[in-house]
Amino acid sequence: MIKFYNILILKILNEIIPATKKSISKGNKIFGAAILNKNDLSTVIIGTNNEIINPLNHGEISTINEYFNFNLNNKTQPTDCIFLSTHEPCSLCLSAITWSGFDNIYYFFPYKKTKDLFNIPHDINILKEIFKLDNGDYNRINSYWRSYSIIDEIKKLKDSEEYNFENNIKKIYQEYVKLSKLYQENKEKNLIPLN
Repeated sequence: MIKFYNILILKILNEIIPATKKSISKGNKIFGAAILNKNDLSTVIIGTNNEIINPLNHGEISTINEYFNFNLNNKTQPTDCIFLSTHEPCSLCLSAITWSGFDNIYYFFPYKKTKDLFNIPHDINILKEIFKLDNGDYNRINSYWRSYSIIDEIKKLKDSEEYNFENNIKKIYQEYVKLSKLYQENKEKNLIPLN
């Protein structure tokens, strides 16, 4: 499992973050995702937030759209994939992942970090206001999928320091702090309803 989590961390660092930088430069939020093949953890598709086109185009939604638009499910079915998200998916994205047939979600930043560190409170606020779920406490293990915090799962591993998780986790935090600052400085220029 150490190798598995190391690959997820590296996918965020080396594939999702570079794509997210381009997306933010256009005015989008900091969210991104990837769909990986369960067999070899190769990247099937990367997607980023594209709310400047449509407010429903969250990172996960854009990724799912690309997956189905390119008929990638003909090669790799959703249940044969890992769904990797940079941030814990909002209620919209949780529903989209469910309807799309993915049976797992791995995310890096939990709702609390998205709210406190990146000043984007909408995920946790919507869950509370609409679904009456305090602190984003949805059912993370259900009959559709299982949702895992990458950081929490790494903490459970023995000998995880061998893979330099701490260094790469720190790099991800540093990158997203920069990306968030750029987004926050420019968010008033776009027409995203919940910016």
